[in-house]
This record gives sequence, structure tokens and C-alpha cells, in this order.
Amino acid sequence: MKTINREFTDILNKRLSENLNFIQVVIGPRQVGKTTGLKQIVSEWSGQTHMVTADELAVPNNEWITLQWQRAEQKGPGTLLVIDEIQKIPQWSSTVKYLFDQDRRKLKVVLLGSASLSLQKGLKESLAGRYEVIHANHWNLKECQEYLGWSLQEFLKYGGYPAAGELIGDVERWKSYIKNSIIEPVLFKDIMGLSSVAKPALFRQTFELAMSYPAREISLQKILGQLQDSGNVTTIKHYLELLEGAFLIKVLQKYSGSEMQKRGSSPKIVPLNTALIHAFNDPGSMDSDPEWRGMVFESAVGAALSSVSGGALYYWRDGKYEVDYVLCLDKKVYAIEVKSGRRKNMNGLAQFITRYKDSRPVIIDTNNVEALLKTADPGELFLNGKIL
Repeated sequence: MKTINREFTDILNKRLSENLNFIQVVIGPRQVGKTTGLKQIVSEWSGQTHMVTADELAVPNNEWITLQWQRAEQKGPGTLLVIDEIQKIPQWSSTVKYLFDQDRRKLKVVLLGSASLSLQKGLKESLAGRYEVIHANHWNLKECQEYLGWSLQEFLKYGGYPAAGELIGDVERWKSYIKNSIIEPVLFKDIMGLSSVAKPALFRQTFELAMSYPAREISLQKILGQLQDSGNVTTIKHYLELLEGAFLIKVLQKYSGSEMQKRGSSPKIVPLNTALIHAFNDPGSMDSDPEWRGMVFESAVGAALSSVSGGALYYWRDGKYEVDYVLCLDKKVYAIEVKSGRRKNMNGLAQFITRYKDSRPVIIDTNNVEALLKTADPGELFLNGKIL
């Protein structure tokens, strides 16, 4: 397999070459190449480097950060210091703030993390004005085609985890890898290890159930009714927020123009990688069940739209009328209907356009979906009018 440069490494390289010196924070899910990309940057760095990880069985304390910082400083000005999985260290942000403020130009500092909620909390609490965020998203269709040689159908079946790409010939082995090497570390280490999860079994059930209803509006009461362990709506909502913070799902609220109604609506849950869906469901259903393929197709579109920089994504429903996605971007509203080949009426789209007269209709189907799924930031297609 050939080497592939991800967009986040190009952005990071450019920023590291500037005279401006902010802490660069790379945020993204596990197994998408964050560490690999940084190792590549470190190997090509013209000066001194020091790269370490906090992703260990025994969690380091903040004194460990100070020690690594001092080791980097001993290598001289301009040394590149990379700390992976920084959010695993208690009170990491206050320590980084203190050390960085001693001499902001002495080191080039890059922090990596895979648990967004924990990482962002630390950034907001202590490091305001000192950092820039770079998102390393799930692999898109273009990267899977170039690196793995996949078709659209294979991408919809197996998602975009490159390390699992060579296992798709043995579906059970592939599913086992996704569960044990990707999902379990995220649930156990990135979420339960850093956040309050009172009922781990209920938490796992919530995630697995969400994967059975990809890109579907589902009430929290209905989720509760299908879980084996007891809980309440507040607990389920909290668990969904944790899953979203770890880049496993996107929870969409209903578009209405009223913040109160948005918060009170039943959420639409979009898995951010179709591999997560098929770790608990048969990928072969994509070939034999048009209804299931349509759900996964719509989910892949929603995952792509979730990565739009500066955009806010919703869904819309009013009685029998619905629109799959509503994208708010650059003060424009796009009403997006997804058609995978199934017969689907456009009454909801027409109703939305009538009600929100400044909105723009967009249909994503088999003719233009690849353009969407191949683009690093799909927002460009909307702003440039290439997908309208």
C-alpha cells in the first residue's frame, strides 16, 4: 500500500513553518492516521524533535508533561514537541499553559487527542488565545479509493478505517477488528476512562442500538424502551453526547427556527463511519436489502455533511413532511434530500422550500454523491454552487 498524505498534515506543516507560534491541536477519531501523520512530519522535520504519548496503561500525571517539555527544551530552540493523547493526563491544560507561557517561541508544540469533549474542555479552561485546532476527520471516499482501491459500495460497507482495509475478505474477522481494536478502546479508554458513566452496560447498549438506526430520527423514549437495563432520558441524552464527543456519531436536532424546539425534538443519529454500523450488522445486507442500503447511503451523506467547516447540520420534519438534512452555511440554508435509488417523493422538500423561502433545494443521489464523499470539506461544493 502506498503512503498517503492527509489534509490535516498539509495544514499542520504549513502552520509549523510560520513565524507565528500557537500550540497546534489535532483532534479526531482513533485509527484515522493522526499519530502516523505526526510521525511522518517528525521524520521530515529539519530540526530537533521529541514525540511522546500519554496513551499508556498507567496514566501519567502532569509532572510527566513538565519532564517531556524540559527534555524538548534541552534539544534547543525550535524543537518540535509532540504529545499524543494529551487529554488522558489530569489537569493537563493548566500545566501546558504554564510551560508555554514561560517562553512561547522556544518550542513548536503539537498536541493530539481523540476524545473531543475532554480535550475541548481543557482548551477552553486554560489555553484561550494560545492554540489553533486542526480536525483530522474520518477517511473519505477519495482516500479509500486511492489507498485501498475501494468502490463506492465497498466504502458504504466498510467505512474508512485504513488499518482494517486488508481484512474485508473475511467479514467476521473484519467485524472483530472494528469492535475490539477501534470501538472498545474508544468506549473504554476514551470515554469511560475520562467521563462519568454510571451504567457501562447501558452505555454500550445505547451505542449498539444507535448503529441499528443509522440516519433515523428516534425518540429517547423509544431508545429506553429497547434497552435491557433501566435508565432515564437524561442518562441516554448524556450517553449520546459522550459518543458524539468521541467522534462516533453526530446527533442532529430538528430545524425549526426556534432554539427551544430544536433542543426538545427527537434526535436524528448519524454514525460518522459506516464501519461502525456494520460492526453490528451484516455488510452483505447492502447488496440484498435496498431499504438498508438506503439507510446506510443516507448515513454516509450525513457523515460527510457533518464535516462541513463552519456549518450547522439539522434535519426537518413537520407531520408527514420531512427533509433529510438542513445545512446552515455562510448565512444560507440548504434543504437536502438524499435519494439512493429508492422511490422517494419530494413533497417534504417542496413544503420546506415553501415555508423557508430563502432556502435552497439540493438533491444528493447516485449521480453526485461521489463528489460529496470525496471532498475533504464538502462545504466548498455548496458555496461554489457545484452540487446545487
